[in-house]
Amino acid sequence: MTEIVHADAEKREKLAHMAGQIADFFKAYPDEQAAPAIADHINQFWSRRMRADFIAAFEAAPEALPPLLRAALPALRRAPAE
Repeated sequence: MTEIVHADAEKREKLAHMAGQIADFFKAYPDEQAAPAIADHINQFWSRRMRADFIAAFEAAPEALPPLLRAALPALRRAPAE
């Protein structure tokens, strides 16, 4: 069980780091363009599973994310409901 929790925390940290790198690139954009550009990049280049894991990890606690990522979070494409 401890290994699963550690793996989940590791995955969360890795996704946050990757998203943070994307946000760092787009922070040079005007604020009104940066968040949509971040969401667009993640929607285009991350797999459905990566997006779902990122949303699951941070939707309930978005304060853990930098402001631009918090602003982009609602625009991330969710997996279709089954």
